[in-house]
Amino acid sequence: MDSKPTHEQAQLQLKLYDLRREERLRKAREWFFKNFFADTLDEAMKIAPMGTDQGGFFMMVVSYWDQACAMLNYGLLNEDLFFETSGEFVGVWERVKAVAPEARQRFQNKEFLAHLQKAAERFEQWSEKRSPGQMAAMRQMMKMMRQQQTAAKA
Repeated sequence: MDSKPTHEQAQLQLKLYDLRREERLRKAREWFFKNFFADTLDEAMKIAPMGTDQGGFFMMVVSYWDQACAMLNYGLLNEDLFFETSGEFVGVWERVKAVAPEARQRFQNKEFLAHLQKAAERFEQWSEKRSPGQMAAMRQMMKMMRQQQTAAKA
């Protein structure tokens, strides 16, 4: 994008940041990054069953970021500013991308997390131009987090 953010775009991004600070969403985000490690939809549904607090946390996190990314994808947010200051959405996508295709099929919703996916894919290209290797390093860190969490549960 390489354009300067408008005042309106900056205000909307600050509003999104303010929403991230809401107590229940903070708790959901903390739970998500500590607990959500799934390779299949069945595993995901065991970790975060529908109708449970964990299922609510899962949906709160993924729907927040999918909505924020929708605003980005529709041009309501400045892409460079968003990417420079909001990397968490990429971590969320990395956690759910293995299960998203199966969820789309099972629940007959081909748009499930599509905004999140589209933004994360653009971020990866953007990141590789600006900081080559950043995504590989992030994925390695997430792999170590998963191994630590698995070891702690054993």
